[in-house]
Amino acid sequence: MRGLLASSIGVTCVAALALPLTPPATAATVRPAPAAEAAPTGTTRATNPDTLPTRSRPDLPARPDLPDLPDLPARLDLPDLPDRAARPDLPDRSNRPDLPDRPDLPDLPELPDLPGSTQSLPLTPLTGDRALGGAVADRGLPRRDVRHFSLLGVVWDDPATELHGRVQVRTRPAGAGAWSSWQDVETHNADHGADPGTPESASGRVRGATAPLWVGDSDGVEIRVHPDTERRTEETARGTRILSTAAPLPSGLRLELVDPGTTAPAAPAGPPSSQTPPTGTDPKADGPSSTTSQADTTSTTSTTSTTSTASTASTASTTTPADAPEMTPEAIEASAVNTPLAPLGATEIPALDRLGTERELFSLRAAELTSAQRAKPYIGPRPTIVTRRGWGADESLRESGFRYTTKVKAAFVHHTASGNSYKCSQAPSVIRGIYRYHVKSMGWRDIGYNFLVDKCGKIYEGRAGGVAKPVLGAHTLGFNTNSMGIAVLGTFSSAKPNSATVTAVARLTAWKLGLFGANPKGKTYLKSGGGNLYAKGKNVRLNVISGHRDGFSTECPGKQLYGKLGSARSTAARFQGR
Repeated sequence: MRGLLASSIGVTCVAALALPLTPPATAATVRPAPAAEAAPTGTTRATNPDTLPTRSRPDLPARPDLPDLPDLPARLDLPDLPDRAARPDLPDRSNRPDLPDRPDLPDLPELPDLPGSTQSLPLTPLTGDRALGGAVADRGLPRRDVRHFSLLGVVWDDPATELHGRVQVRTRPAGAGAWSSWQDVETHNADHGADPGTPESASGRVRGATAPLWVGDSDGVEIRVHPDTERRTEETARGTRILSTAAPLPSGLRLELVDPGTTAPAAPAGPPSSQTPPTGTDPKADGPSSTTSQADTTSTTSTTSTTSTASTASTASTTTPADAPEMTPEAIEASAVNTPLAPLGATEIPALDRLGTERELFSLRAAELTSAQRAKPYIGPRPTIVTRRGWGADESLRESGFRYTTKVKAAFVHHTASGNSYKCSQAPSVIRGIYRYHVKSMGWRDIGYNFLVDKCGKIYEGRAGGVAKPVLGAHTLGFNTNSMGIAVLGTFSSAKPNSATVTAVARLTAWKLGLFGANPKGKTYLKSGGGNLYAKGKNVRLNVISGHRDGFSTECPGKQLYGKLGSARSTAARFQGR
C-alpha cells in the first residue's frame, strides 16, 4: 500500500512539472479597472481605490475572505521629462518590443525637485444617513496617506451645477502624527470665472469647483461631502408626514491635492545691457500729495477682447539677455510684456516716485491721454510689484498668448477664501497653488485674478499679459470686461484685514486706475456679461473700486474686507493727488 501511494505521488509530481509554465494564448490578462471618467489635460487621475479589478474568470466565485488590497497612491501630473538622448542613465527599452507601455502604473516617486503637482482622487460613497432611511448620500474619502500637498479643493464635471451641501476636510501635517480638526471648504465659488460665452468659458475644459483651501505641507487627508437636506410634506390617509431627501450632489466629484512646489527661478545676475533701469526710481518717495480734485472722467466705451502673441514673441526675441539662459520661451513671453517697467527676467518691478510715474504714464499711454490728463495727470506712484517670475509661476501650465480688454474702468476686490493660516513668507507658495488649481483643476487658461495682495501688504502680478495693460481676467463673473480683479489672500468673513493689506489695495488701485484716468472715489458704468444680479447687456452703475458682491450675489470679499473698501477708495484718491 505504501509503495502504491509513493508511486502515485511521484507520477503526480512528474505530471505537474511537465505542465507548461506560460499561460495559454487564450488566457485573458487581468488589468485594473479604468477610472470612471477621463482626466483633465495635464492632470493624471487616480482610479477609484474601492473599485475591484475586472476578473477574467466569471466561473470563479467571489472571495470575500481575502484581505483588501492596499490603496495605491494617486498619480501626479509631472513636468515634461528630458529626451532619452539627454539621459544616458535611463535603461534602453528600444530592443524590447515585448514590454508594453503601462500608463496605468503610478509615476516613480524618486524624481527630485518637483516644480509642483496635483493628485486627483475620486470621492466615493460613505455610510448611509438614518434621517434619509439609510440611503447613502455622503461622499468622501476615509483617512489616508498621500503624497505631500499644501492646498486642496473639490471639483466636479459641470461648471453650471452648484454643490448644495457642506464640504469638510481634515489633514495631517507632514511628519506629524496628530490630525487637524475638521475645516470647512467654501463651496460657493461659481461667482468667479470667465464671462459667459467667452472663449475661455466655452473651452470645454472648465469644471465646477469649490474655493481652494491652504492647509500647509501635509501628507494625510480625510474628506466628507454632506448634501443639504430637502424637506417636503406629503398628505397620506393617516395625515401629513414630512419627507426628507438629500439634494443631489454634482457628478464627478474629485478631491484635488495641490503641491505648489518649492523651486522658484533665480533672477538674472543683473539688468541686461539692452535695458536701462526705469527713470525716477525711488522706492521711498511714494506717498500721497495734496492737489485739487477733478470730476470723474470715466465713460462707457465699447468692449473688445484681443489676443497678443506674435508681438510679444518678437519683443522677447530681441531682448533676451545672455545672463538669463535658464528662461523658457513661455517665461520670456510673460516677462517681455513688462520690459517697459523692468528688465527682462526681473523678479520684481520696483516702486517709482510721483515724477517717475508721471513720466512713465506719458511714455506708456501718450496717445490715449485726454488733454485734461496731460495737463494734470491724477495717478498714484507705482508700487513695488512681485512679478510672476518672482513668485515662481510655471509658465508652461497656462495657455499661451494673452487676452486684453479695452481699458480698466473699475477694480473688483476679492478674498481668495483660502484661509488665513499662511505666513507671509509662504505667500508665493499659496499663489502657485491657486494658479495650479485654477488651470489644472478648474480648467482656466491662467490664474483668474489680475493682482494678488498678501496680509503683509505685498503686491503680486496675477494673470499674465503685463501689469500696466488691460489684461482680461476671470474674477467677477459677468464683469471681467474693462475691469481688473484684486484678490487678497485669506478669508475675511469674520477676520479683519490689517492696515497693510488695505493700504496695498489703495496703492495698487491709485496707480493702475490712474493709468486709465479713473477716479477711485467715483462711479462708472459697466455692461453686464450675465450673472445672478444683472441680466446680460444691462449697463450697471458701480463704484470704481467695488467689492465682488457688487457685481454678483456672493459673500466675497467677506464682510470685514468689504467694510474697508470705503477707506481704500479715500486713500487711493489721496495717492492720486485728488
